[in-house]
Amino acid sequence: MASTLSGKLETEIQIKAAAHHFHDIFCNKTHQISTTSSDKIGHCRLHEGDWGTVGSVVDWSYIQDDGEVTKAKKMVESINWENKSITFKVTEGDILNEYKYFKMTIKATPKSDGEGSVVNWTMEYERMHEGVTHPEALLNLATKVSKDVDAHLTQGN
Repeated sequence: MASTLSGKLETEIQIKAAAHHFHDIFCNKTHQISTTSSDKIGHCRLHEGDWGTVGSVVDWSYIQDDGEVTKAKKMVESINWENKSITFKVTEGDILNEYKYFKMTIKATPKSDGEGSVVNWTMEYERMHEGVTHPEALLNLATKVSKDVDAHLTQGN
């Protein structure tokens, strides 16, 4: 029987940018996210390894809607260049005060008409106890950051 503390949230975002450009930002140019979303991401720094490699660790600080800063170190668990997806697993930080484990997958798929892409975010987690809310706020933040990255990639187009 599955634990009621385990969960999975997903969202789909329509963007104008090409899937490979969006994927490239999250894999190889992750540090640019704190510039494109400076009101939401305090910093995004390489802590260990190299950009765009499995096993590398990225140090993030998020600014929540209420102004609270959340910090997390995320290890790149997998990258699929063909399917334009990347999975991060939280290894340290504030998020693990409420969740036993937390990982997120970002996948960018070109639209069939060739105009833009669809970005899918999937968050899998296990809450520490029933009093911990599901991470809808983080999913909303991911949506806003995705839109900021899209605007950055398509500015001037």
